Amino acid sequence: MPIVRNVSRAVSQLLQSSGCGCGISVVPVRCIGVSPRQVASDASFHSVSFSESDHPRVLITGGLGQLGVGLAKLLRRRFGKSNVILSDIRKPADNVFYSGPFIYADILDYKNLREIVVNNRITWLFHYSALLSAVGEANVPLARAVNITGLHNVLDIAAEHNLRLFVPSTIGAFGPTSPRDPTPDLCIQRPRTIYGVSKVHAELMGEYYHYRYGLDFRCLRYPGIISADSQPGGGTTDYAVQIFHDAIKTGKFQCNLKPDTRLPMMYIDDCLKATLEVMEAPAEALSMRTYNISAMSFTPEELAQEVQKHVSELQVTYNVDEVRQAIADSWPMNFDDRNARRDWGWKHDYDLPELVTTMFSFLGSESRIAQAN
Repeated sequence: MPIVRNVSRAVSQLLQSSGCGCGISVVPVRCIGVSPRQVASDASFHSVSFSESDHPRVLITGGLGQLGVGLAKLLRRRFGKSNVILSDIRKPADNVFYSGPFIYADILDYKNLREIVVNNRITWLFHYSALLSAVGEANVPLARAVNITGLHNVLDIAAEHNLRLFVPSTIGAFGPTSPRDPTPDLCIQRPRTIYGVSKVHAELMGEYYHYRYGLDFRCLRYPGIISADSQPGGGTTDYAVQIFHDAIKTGKFQCNLKPDTRLPMMYIDDCLKATLEVMEAPAEALSMRTYNISAMSFTPEELAQEVQKHVSELQVTYNVDEVRQAIADSWPMNFDDRNARRDWGWKHDYDLPELVTTMFSFLGSESRIAQAN
């Protein structure tokens, strides 16, 4: 039985209104109910060749965020294009839509999500639907619905249909009373954002479903993720992406965190590699269900200095956002990820200099193409 099937009209109205008057826009989300949309039985992604039949059948929810598109590319190379279905409630760009199977999936619509899993014989589910830290604080009711109620739907469906389920967690799952340098896998957490609270809830619920129902639940606590092919999406660590765009476009960057704010970070390729590795790891190799992973740790000032080696004229100023700074000050400065390295062989490839070089290589090429066009 699903934990939640229906919500009241009052909650529906609540989710449609902002939690504050700050004007921050959020992705519209429909309330739980019976969806009129059916997945067509003759859709092209239902056809699987015999050679692909032994691969997992993958669904990625919230797939148009920072990580979903890149993960889909990686998984399609490994398991075949037709075996990996990307989904979201937003309309994809043409390049995403034509790169492989894409469908509409609303995690708050239990019936629709269940139909998708059944009709497409899903065996692995990557649950990326979530409101991030800063956006979540601006609209707590919506964050609670997406990050918690949506999770409950996913857990119930995954347990019912014997899926291998991946749910990402975050540095935001820790709080000011957590040990910060380094932060181990197991310690007091007590986050102070709805995003962090919902991620601790996801970790514990996933572990409970594993021990109570045998659900193959796997989770990684991501550090701040830096990627060149996505725009900042409302997270506290997004300054580390924005600086590259501003360095190329204007030569001026205003940081919303203090220059000495140290946080763990990772290039997206390492993040996606770790995600696939933990999902492919033998169950007997996993000593826990939620792992820290780390690659590097730096401050805005250290990042700016490395960026200025490539764009010497970059001007950096600081205009501290008190909300984001308070969030960052409650998060780990360094992750202890020795258990991931021991249990399933996690090893990162990118350090800070290589990350910066790679970002400029990607964005510089993109900028030159745009100018030529």
